[in-house]
Amino acid sequence: MDEKHRLLKEYFGHSSFRSGQEQIVDQLLSGRDAMGIMPTGAGKSVCYQIPALMLEGITIVVSPLISLMNDQVTSLIQSGIKAAYLNSSLTAGQYFKALNNIEAGKYKIIYVAPERLMTDRFQNICRNIKISMVAVDEAHCVSQWGQDFRPSYLKILDFIDSLPARPIVSAFTATATETVREDILKILKLRDPFVITTGFDRPNLFFSVINPSSKAETLLSLLRERKDRSGIVYCATRKSVEEVCQTLCNEGFLATRYHAGLSENERKCNQEDFVFDKKSIMVATNAFGMGIDKSNVSFVIHYNMPKNIESYYQEAGRAGRDGEQAECILLYKPSDVRTAKFLIENSEPNPELSQQQQETVKKLDYERLKHMTFYSTTNECLRSFILNYFGEGHISYCGKCSSCMTKSEIVDATVDAQKILSCIIRAGQNYGKKTIIDILRGISNEKIQRNGLDLLSTFGIMRDSGEKRIRSIMLCLEEKGYIFSSEGEYPVLKTSPSCAEILRGREKFEIRLAKDKQPARKETAVKEEQANSELLESLKTLRRKLADRAGVPAYIIFSNAALIDMCKRLPSDKEEFLSISGVGRKKLEAYGDDFLKVINDYLSKK
Repeated sequence: MDEKHRLLKEYFGHSSFRSGQEQIVDQLLSGRDAMGIMPTGAGKSVCYQIPALMLEGITIVVSPLISLMNDQVTSLIQSGIKAAYLNSSLTAGQYFKALNNIEAGKYKIIYVAPERLMTDRFQNICRNIKISMVAVDEAHCVSQWGQDFRPSYLKILDFIDSLPARPIVSAFTATATETVREDILKILKLRDPFVITTGFDRPNLFFSVINPSSKAETLLSLLRERKDRSGIVYCATRKSVEEVCQTLCNEGFLATRYHAGLSENERKCNQEDFVFDKKSIMVATNAFGMGIDKSNVSFVIHYNMPKNIESYYQEAGRAGRDGEQAECILLYKPSDVRTAKFLIENSEPNPELSQQQQETVKKLDYERLKHMTFYSTTNECLRSFILNYFGEGHISYCGKCSSCMTKSEIVDATVDAQKILSCIIRAGQNYGKKTIIDILRGISNEKIQRNGLDLLSTFGIMRDSGEKRIRSIMLCLEEKGYIFSSEGEYPVLKTSPSCAEILRGREKFEIRLAKDKQPARKETAVKEEQANSELLESLKTLRRKLADRAGVPAYIIFSNAALIDMCKRLPSDKEEFLSISGVGRKKLEAYGDDFLKVINDYLSKK
């Protein structure tokens, strides 16, 4: 066994690398810069942690996520690796102690918030120690074209340039379009980098969009079907978080809340209750979850539509991080679009951005919101939609999303498309979707009469069509670029030159429409392995006891996947126990006897 595989097994408990990991490790060990585009849960951290252990000197990991740093460092220490972090969660005493330990060479891996890189004391220390590698996590933050641009990330290059010798530089992200990927390479000035995209697909996730008549009742129904499981419910606003959490608590669910309006102490306590499995449901705004590596989250439900695909995929990706089957459910209503626009218009300006940058970000936010709306309303394969958005082609049927599980048919909607396009043009391209729909359906309200829109030749020409059908065709026209909504608080529909081919009958316009109101019921594989369920519960009880004693989350001891593997393989001695996925040498020494006793007791009773 070579050194990298020995370290992988000894510290992380894995016998082989996942897709893309070994290639990146090899390139970094050869001294070459690298960029990895890997989906959440694909094991990006191993790509820089293994080289960090093998390279002479210290590896600095730059991350904007305090929760990620805390979680990663706790996990590394549990595995027997000396690591530390520098961020705002440390007291002054803890911070200076960590700096002294860095200076004394006590750590192999140091996680640092970007704001801390350019402090005088830290820079002085780094000039006098060997920095073998700088790994940039969440690398999309360097690009103003990304959904989470952070100007503090631009300081990373200044920090690298300040070092006596340039270290190896690696960059990692889970969500980046082609434009953002090019930006990362350019801004970080990666030298002859090895670039790999392992794919954005998360095969273990089932995606679904539900259009509920009542979100509250639908949410309660979904949670009752998933009782005793851990999950996150994301809401768009603090007010929604409060209301939803209160409803769940009143219904007897073990739920807690998280948003920026709570005190730092309450946020910390509520997060710990969720991470330590004292509460099974976290109701939160998108302020929660960045970097949380809680492996047993089996579902993520979005109570409101997020503002962009990047955020949605990142938040949804907090389900199933242990590789087990999980669900990502979006509850969508058209009012979500208005809420998202309000949040874009009223977001607090970033003091680090210029006025021009602020306007650019807002324009990009509206563009990304448009694609998120398309996802929420499409009848096409949801997985394909996401993968296509990130530039990765995919078959049009995945068999594992609500669209693919719903009976649908392709319909020739050319005539209806011509009616809609004609109406937009005859109305002067000065009205929004609702008004155009009212004209087409022949609804003579005050606004229609005041503006003489009831005199148009297109007034009432789709009187026999329902609003939902017309809106679906409109959204498909917009998705395919035949029409678009203007920017601003009151957007109006306009046609693009490409619509002429449809209006003249030279191009057919087809759309996929659902036959059923609800997708076919499908038992997504969210159930844990049923074999040895009694043993599994005993192992979970032991894990909880050991976690409480160590003061760490249960999944830090062993993931659910590791426990299920124990139930399948039933190891009877230490050598067999070491072969379990997720069991390294340090964890074997720390927990092997306890778990083997429970397994052997179970076997003796059979």
